[in-house]
Amino acid sequence: MNMLRRSIRMLLGKRPLSLQVGALCIDPETGRVLLVTSRGTGRWVIPKGWPMEGHSLPGAAAREAWEEAGVEGRVTHEEIGRYSYDKEQDSGFAVPIEVAVFPLHVEKCKKSFPEAAERERRWFTPEEAEPMVAEPGLKKILQGLSRMRG
Repeated sequence: MNMLRRSIRMLLGKRPLSLQVGALCIDPETGRVLLVTSRGTGRWVIPKGWPMEGHSLPGAAAREAWEEAGVEGRVTHEEIGRYSYDKEQDSGFAVPIEVAVFPLHVEKCKKSFPEAAERERRWFTPEEAEPMVAEPGLKKILQGLSRMRG
């Protein structure tokens, strides 16, 4: 099936990347990062979503962190990096997505939040988190965070 998708993409041309925003939620005291499970596959990911009208890109990332992980804090307005992934669609095709990642220094972690029943969340050191995520670009961002700490 993947071979068929690749062949179709090559024939039709690749769709330009769509932009999402993500929050790399960091505990400022321990340096640990918060990962959540995706609703569809249960993979470990960072909170992310589409830009929102009325919010800056970092502001939208902070909003996603609240909705998906139940955390609030101070978001940095400079990106820590970008990574890409293919978002599976109901049609069976995947859409290429680029994620702009903003660090969020967590100040509050609530038990009740909008997607609490749909996701698991867990704190990891950046070194522990890196093998837990699938996206190579996100792994590199976590490796960079490890180097900054060490």
